[in-house]
Amino acid sequence: MVVKNLAAPIRPVSNSNTSVETFTTLHKESCHRLEYLVERQQQLCMLSDKMVQVLQTGATQAVEECQHQFRHSRWNCSTVENSTDIFGGVLKFKSREAAFVHALSSAALAHAVARACSRGELNECSCDSRVRKRTPRHWQWGGCSEDIRYGEIFSRDFIDAREEKETDEGLMNLHNNEAGRRAVRGRMQRVCKCHGMSGSCSVRVCWRRLPQLRLVGDALSTRYEGASHVKIVERKRGKNIRKLRPIHADMKKPNKTDLVYLEDSPDYCEPNEELGILGTRGRTCNRTSAGLDGCRLLCCGRGYQTRVRDHEEKCKCRFVWCCRVHCEICRSKRDHHVCN
Repeated sequence: MVVKNLAAPIRPVSNSNTSVETFTTLHKESCHRLEYLVERQQQLCMLSDKMVQVLQTGATQAVEECQHQFRHSRWNCSTVENSTDIFGGVLKFKSREAAFVHALSSAALAHAVARACSRGELNECSCDSRVRKRTPRHWQWGGCSEDIRYGEIFSRDFIDAREEKETDEGLMNLHNNEAGRRAVRGRMQRVCKCHGMSGSCSVRVCWRRLPQLRLVGDALSTRYEGASHVKIVERKRGKNIRKLRPIHADMKKPNKTDLVYLEDSPDYCEPNEELGILGTRGRTCNRTSAGLDGCRLLCCGRGYQTRVRDHEEKCKCRFVWCCRVHCEICRSKRDHHVCN
């Protein structure tokens, strides 16, 4: 899973010469210095002088969104510094967490590339002109439609380049990568603007816009909760065909938008330095919640401590002419619950 490695900052190569030729050379050197990229990924990295930044944007957004979605969970998408694998060894398990990270990373890269296309940051793409071939009745295409199709193609070429479909893990990752890209495509929005005399809207111009990545993350989080536990089934029909099938015959066959996993998750309750698992000791929990952030679940049955903390916040704010807002500082004591 290379996108998570790209979330780490890349140190620029120092060179005082700023000619176009030198800049191109530095860009290629940056791609070659990413040793965890396979050959095909390095080729794609070198397509444009801004591709490294786009790849990093997608990777960083994926990590940030993962940490938001898992902020109340036992594993909160914590990262490991000074490691070749930003999530430690957690993704060595073919678990539902690995399924989510692969899907989100693939989605975030497709999203970042499509946005960079519409902003003119990449040479290989721009706005999506294909939509203008359609002829709607009550409105017309205009503006700059963001090209999710190119974003998907690039994400599929780049992310899937590392996977081997002959392996169990590769087959699982390829499925989840595609589910992530479909989560973006399925949430593309049509945005319209009216033109005409006195707001008559005699002409309605529309274009397609990418969804916020948070919407994609929310959707994939729901898929994570309902992820399908699968196994590999081999069938020989002239050639060996390997398929993902539910682990139990009475379970629904996963479709292309579902997340799938092959193994149960590791124990996230206790620290595991080898896997980069921090455990939940010291995590803040919600005493009144019955959800994942509740003290009963988050603290794994170990109990919790209640500490009283001083809390300050602005209050009794009023507008003072002209032109400022004056607030008082209100102080209170609040209970703070921490897992044992």
